Amino acid sequence: MFAHAVGTREDGSVDINGEILFSKPLMPADPLMAFLVPRLHLGTTINTAGDTSQFYAGFTWTYDLTSKVFVEASVGSAFHTGETGRFRVPDRLSLGCSPLIRGTGSVGYRFNENWSIMATVEHISNANLCHANQGLTNYGVRVGYTF
Repeated sequence: MFAHAVGTREDGSVDINGEILFSKPLMPADPLMAFLVPRLHLGTTINTAGDTSQFYAGFTWTYDLTSKVFVEASVGSAFHTGETGRFRVPDRLSLGCSPLIRGTGSVGYRFNENWSIMATVEHISNANLCHANQGLTNYGVRVGYTF
């Protein structure tokens, strides 16, 4: 669950997030080298009020600070349902184009080998590659299950 676009004209609703994070294609023994090998992710963030939703893919890097605490960062691309026109709609963000660049940062805690919880920040933006670049940032909590 994410708080949607806090502090913007789309503020005041909730997003539901779902993501599949794949296994690493190879796993080096050295923890630093293991961090450098990303995992592929596919996901969606759906807004419950009909505002901007997104469908995304990219790469995720995870680093274990302890056996229980970890940090994650990801980067990729997101297609969205938001406004892209030059004329601003009063209650919507103008994101300029689609797809956009998507990045996240998380701090997580592993309860056991299967369950974890993460505080996450998610941002999509066009990095000034299009005519408008208001960007959209969501804040929230995600629950993870490892198969």
